[in-house]
Amino acid sequence: MHRKHLQEIPDSGSNINTSFTWGWHPSKTSELLSGMGVSVLKDKLDNENTPQELLVSVGPPVKRQKVKDTEFALARPPRLLREAATGISWDTLPDELLLGIFSYLSLTDLLKIAQVCRRWRRLSLDESLWQTLDLAGKNLLPGVIGQLLPLGITAFRCPRSCIGDPLFKTSRPLRVQHMDLSNSTIEVADLQSILSRCQRLQNLSLEALILSDDIIKSIAQNSSLVRLNLSGCSGFSAETLEVLLNSCPRLQELNLAWCDFTADHIKAAVHHIPSEITQLNLSGYRQNLQMSDIKALLERCNSLIQLDLSDSVMLKPDCFQYFHQLPYLEHLSLSRCYQIPPAALLELGEISTLKTLQVFGIVTPSSLQLLKATLPRIKINTSQFTTIARPTFGCKKNQEIWGIQCRLNLKNPDSF
Repeated sequence: MHRKHLQEIPDSGSNINTSFTWGWHPSKTSELLSGMGVSVLKDKLDNENTPQELLVSVGPPVKRQKVKDTEFALARPPRLLREAATGISWDTLPDELLLGIFSYLSLTDLLKIAQVCRRWRRLSLDESLWQTLDLAGKNLLPGVIGQLLPLGITAFRCPRSCIGDPLFKTSRPLRVQHMDLSNSTIEVADLQSILSRCQRLQNLSLEALILSDDIIKSIAQNSSLVRLNLSGCSGFSAETLEVLLNSCPRLQELNLAWCDFTADHIKAAVHHIPSEITQLNLSGYRQNLQMSDIKALLERCNSLIQLDLSDSVMLKPDCFQYFHQLPYLEHLSLSRCYQIPPAALLELGEISTLKTLQVFGIVTPSSLQLLKATLPRIKINTSQFTTIARPTFGCKKNQEIWGIQCRLNLKNPDSF
């Protein structure tokens, strides 16, 4: 939406054109957008040069004040002039038509039009416009999350962000079904405040966050969970892990790699992971993951399609017999399992369903070439990173969350 130009927004169902004047002074951009308290965390890898203040407050409407010609003014011609010039007033358009128009606006434009009048503010906060939101890599000051999530957001992408106290003004449950807070900076109590209001989650990623028993119990409220990524998490007991796994029988993808687990955590995991799970990452447990654990796990979970047991030093070729008992196994990762000799890997070629095999660190370049030649049907060492339960993978600029594209985002903030 251009700042200083007259725009006409046609109604596709008629031949009537409507217009309004949008006055916008560049010097007032940051003043208008600072109220929400959202600034950008500079991503060194992307080297983006992003404005520091992007969202406006969703607090009570500001009373109109007289302004000088040099200041920001949102010009609305008198009603008679508007009607004479266009034949119709914006005030006469039905809510449904305005909502249809607003649905094409960007996040920042949506917040700008909320400042026009009370009616536009009410419509701009309609839950139909706030289904998906992407605030990845942003600095969210206290109160921001508490204002945005209750608007009806179902998919919320906010990894690598600095998240302040949500300061919710309502205790009613949130509608969020897909949420990614991976690698963010957030206090344990603030994370608990968010998750305690979530009961509809289907996909959740909290990678590399410090959790608590209360947080795990809050996650357990979501019995419809399908994908859960707790890779690199810490701060919760084996007992609450058991409660979580028993409360989420629909889990299909689970990533528990490199958590701060004891042997008791491992026992709780292998004996209580839902038996129908299809993708599982239990990598990084070196001495804690024993052969007996592998046996107990694979005898229960025989629907596995993808399995990652990398960095488990105690694994030996003796575990291969249990892989043969998995009728659907297609993807297997055993990287840096140093007690498995390269020659023993040939036995895995007998698994007719196996499509990919990751064995980084346990084969030399010459052994790898021989292995590929001997097992041409299997793709070997094609990916160093797992995709199990992770919301975004592939290109770093991919802004999807489990295949969902967030409509409201700040990926082009330089346009302001």
